[in-house]
Amino acid sequence: MVIFIVILFVILIYVLIQYNSFVKKKNAIEQSKSSIDVYLTQRFDLIPNLVTCVKAYCEHEESIFKEITELRSKYYETRNLKDGAIVNNECNDILAIGENYPDLKANTQFINLQKNLQKMENQLQAARRIYNIDVTNYNNSIDMFPSSIIAKIFHFEKEELFDAEEEAKNSTKIKYN
Repeated sequence: MVIFIVILFVILIYVLIQYNSFVKKKNAIEQSKSSIDVYLTQRFDLIPNLVTCVKAYCEHEESIFKEITELRSKYYETRNLKDGAIVNNECNDILAIGENYPDLKANTQFINLQKNLQKMENQLQAARRIYNIDVTNYNNSIDMFPSSIIAKIFHFEKEELFDAEEEAKNSTKIKYN
């Protein structure tokens, strides 16, 4: 009788451990899925904002270059006239800006955009990989004996691996206009 109670107790402990293991793995899957959602939301929020920022700065730089060109043309047209001194001072101010910032900032803004896009895609890819690892561990537990018995008793169902939809498999397209 004592042996029967000990065996029953060991089985009960095993069932509890396996059940808790399934719950823990299921929660890990939910957390991984949530991480993917966070990164997707961040991607969809961040990318348009970065593109807008870069476009705005490019437009700003374009206006500066246009102004420099106009002032330079005006200077060459009026350099022998008495109002050429005024144009010369304006041109010198603008040229000083250009000398201090030869590449201005659009170049660095584009590089920053590229780095942020790459970082975002890498984080998303890592989150998807973690999700698939969690799902594989969970599904293996469901398929492997003797934990498969516990999975059937408590109706733990297999989860699907992450598979990007067809349009999501393509890289993010950025519209500049």
